[in-house]
Amino acid sequence: MDIDQAYEQCHSIIKKYSKTFAKAFSYLPKDRKRAVWAVYGFCRYVDDVVDEGDAPAEHLREIKEELYRFERDESVPERPFWVALHDVRSKFHIRFEPYYDMIKGQEMDLSGVEIETEDELLEYSYNVASTVGLMLLPILAPGRYEVLKEDAIHLGYAMQLTNILRDIGEDLEKGRVYIPKETYESFGYTKKQLEHREITPAFIDTWEYLAQKAENYYSRAMSTISYYPLTSRLPVKGAAYLYMSILDAVRREEYDVFTKRAFVEEEEKKRIIAKLQ
Repeated sequence: MDIDQAYEQCHSIIKKYSKTFAKAFSYLPKDRKRAVWAVYGFCRYVDDVVDEGDAPAEHLREIKEELYRFERDESVPERPFWVALHDVRSKFHIRFEPYYDMIKGQEMDLSGVEIETEDELLEYSYNVASTVGLMLLPILAPGRYEVLKEDAIHLGYAMQLTNILRDIGEDLEKGRVYIPKETYESFGYTKKQLEHREITPAFIDTWEYLAQKAENYYSRAMSTISYYPLTSRLPVKGAAYLYMSILDAVRREEYDVFTKRAFVEEEEKKRIIAKLQ
């Protein structure tokens, strides 16, 4: 498999599974854009072995071993993202810690998940989402990792909270509850009501409490946007604002996260991007 084929396969994956990311990062220069596709290809593979694989624990061990070998520039299977990442590492300084942390986050999903506290929620969100931002920082803002690291983590928190708030019903089907028990109980909502998919004032209060936390993290993440190179600012802002608009999409559906999956219409995405340009 040549490098161009590898990148195109990674590109097809991001277009299929994350139209929001694909659209936002399409504005990057070619080398950075293709590097983002490669990172996404890795992340998607790790996510899929947990959600769709028949032996997820074994496959996670395999991918961790492959990552260990790739880090040391040893031979790895000819997966599209490894071929592409080999080219990426020749152009950008890859930091491997977030790649390992991403796998650790997916290991948390191997069995039924029930988050107890907000601290646990942020730890989980760091591992499965903030790590993606840290993987992308050397690509999006070379040489500015330390100054942007904290807000890249905040953006990951925001996006993962958005995912969780959109996917409550889907996650329940998989035996996963990411809404912290301490949070929904503080508003007078119960696990039984959640299992019965009840949309009550207490549920809406819980949802809005976490949504406002997400919106605050989006705001904090954007406070250092000027430290990104000019060519990266629109893609990062675009990703943030497109993702944040999912929260309003849920509100328009009157918080029905149990029978519907809220999404942002293509025309609305275009309007959001146009406002940022």
